[in-house]
Amino acid sequence: MIPIRDSVRSRRFPIMTVFIILLNVLVFLHEISLSDPDRLALFMRFGVVPSRISGVRMPEASAFALTPLISATFLHGSWLHIIGNMLFLWVFGDNVEDKMGRLRFLCFYLLVGIIANFTHVLANPASTVPTVGASGAVAGVLGAYFLLFPGARVLALVPVGIFVPIAEVPAFVFLFVWFLLQVFSGVASLGAAGQSVQAVAWWAHIGGFLSGMILLFPFLPAKSRTRR
Repeated sequence: MIPIRDSVRSRRFPIMTVFIILLNVLVFLHEISLSDPDRLALFMRFGVVPSRISGVRMPEASAFALTPLISATFLHGSWLHIIGNMLFLWVFGDNVEDKMGRLRFLCFYLLVGIIANFTHVLANPASTVPTVGASGAVAGVLGAYFLLFPGARVLALVPVGIFVPIAEVPAFVFLFVWFLLQVFSGVASLGAAGQSVQAVAWWAHIGGFLSGMILLFPFLPAKSRTRR
């Protein structure tokens, strides 16, 4: 399912969500300006290479060995990759930012992104393939939205065979189905642990979503926590 918009309107303009989206787009425009070797070098340096962080195959002595846990969330491999991630962030991020506040939302986004990427490392400690993308951090936003707005409605494209109708889906159902797909795919990927290439970081999505749920309430303003 591909979200188009949700039924919850923000009280304030989502400045931080827009800032994150613009930053991702600017970084991607820089990426596509590079030659293929330079882009690969960029991904190897600033993407998450699990074996480098875990030390299984590529021990890294640098104090900056963990910086890719953050920097990788601002890199993307293709137009489809960045458009998909930023669409999900645009649809769901504004409302979470509205509840948390701008600075809290930024800190929350970065933290769940780090946790998501580290979850990917734990699931694939020997992989030498760089992983990039904001999907782990965005998954954390989805986890927070799942608890904050379960009764919201999501207008989405719902593929049914060769047809892709537009339907209004309860946010609880949309996000629950999305998470189940990540879990099923993540568990299936463990059976292919010997492979060096994994197209999608399923466990980053799982770790991001769960950490978003767990960290939601500490990042809410005190007044909101009291009401809930």
